[in-house]
Amino acid sequence: MTFCSIFIFFFGNFFNISAQDEAKKELGLDEAVNLALAHNLNLKKNDIDIAASGYSEKNIWSELYPSINATLSTGFSSPLFSGNGFELSDKTKRNSAGIGISLGLNAGLPFLMNNIRLAHQANLLKYEDARRQVSIQITKKFYSLIAEKNNLTLLEEILNLAQRQFERNEVSFRNGLVRELNVIQSRLSVENARYNLSAAKTAYANNMVDFLAALGIAADDHITLLGEVIITKINANADGLIGGYLPGRPDIVSAKREIERLENAQKQSSFQSRAPSLNLSMDWNTSKFNPFTDSFSATARLGIPIDPWIPGSSKEQTVRKADDSIEKAKLDLSITEDSAKTQIRSLCSQLANSWTSIEIARLGLEAADVGYQLTEQGFRSGTVESLVLEDARNNMASARQRLLQTELSYFNMILDLSTAVNMDWKNLIETFGVPSEKE
Repeated sequence: MTFCSIFIFFFGNFFNISAQDEAKKELGLDEAVNLALAHNLNLKKNDIDIAASGYSEKNIWSELYPSINATLSTGFSSPLFSGNGFELSDKTKRNSAGIGISLGLNAGLPFLMNNIRLAHQANLLKYEDARRQVSIQITKKFYSLIAEKNNLTLLEEILNLAQRQFERNEVSFRNGLVRELNVIQSRLSVENARYNLSAAKTAYANNMVDFLAALGIAADDHITLLGEVIITKINANADGLIGGYLPGRPDIVSAKREIERLENAQKQSSFQSRAPSLNLSMDWNTSKFNPFTDSFSATARLGIPIDPWIPGSSKEQTVRKADDSIEKAKLDLSITEDSAKTQIRSLCSQLANSWTSIEIARLGLEAADVGYQLTEQGFRSGTVESLVLEDARNNMASARQRLLQTELSYFNMILDLSTAVNMDWKNLIETFGVPSEKE
């Protein structure tokens, strides 16, 4: 073998292996969540809001900066019809320059500055909550696709069982042991199983495309999801969760900060309209750009408002409306807290009932598996008809699908409960999960 042949053989195999590795890409949950967070457009919009509010907070003292203006003017003044008529000369020209500084102070400024800080904190809270929601949605889709993949495996097994039964019935029919109707029914079972598998594959492929699009991955990439739906019984007391985790919910925190913002706005409005205000100003001007003909002036003005104290005035009504907004915000907080408590109690109750459904589904699957094995033995011995075997196979398939669905539903409830108490779902399982008897 020549050196050239060895070279081609070695690198040919190398690129072949590399192509196979690229064709089979594996994706875990953590990587999927990170990709979704990186490609989510709403999160990028939130980044812009955070940057803007952060810049305002960083430069919050600019609210106290004075107003500075520089002016330049030029013109002329001359008779038009009287005297010598229109004349344009140095005597008729007027040029001037000036600088003015004005500083206004009122008692409402500290509350305005506090609201600027609250606005940035609200954007940060909104961003973190949005990230958590994206993470939960991706987690649900990830494990839903895994459950669909497991269902495909089940349907392939059902198709293989139906195909084997059809082949046995064909042999038995040729030997005169079964009727032609049994063969036709077996063939129909095969076609039904094949159709169910094909429909499930199409749904799985479409759902996978949508999932990959959310991650910024091309639809033609061959992705294998790594993971399995592991169900752990959750034993959590609703009142304990409410007492320990309710105050940290993003919607509760946001409602409380909204009340604080409205209170600051009310104080700002009240002090700005009712409290005395101080205005300091300085002006320097020069005519004909000559520093020896300049003028300087300074003014301090104290304003004492009177009309806001008059009942029924527009400014007095503005203050009253601000008080009403605060009361409405407090009622909104109470509504949000009651709704959150109801949600947590409902999820805890649903988890308990759903776990009972899982136990029933597991017993049902065990019974269906045993029933199918016994029915298959009877069919082989000739004591059971093919239709009875088909019913047993369908019962076994239904029992497995029911268990898949109930386990996935239970897992989604865990994710919903983790969102309701603002807790990472893995920490929720670790904190309130009951170890299985196998462990």
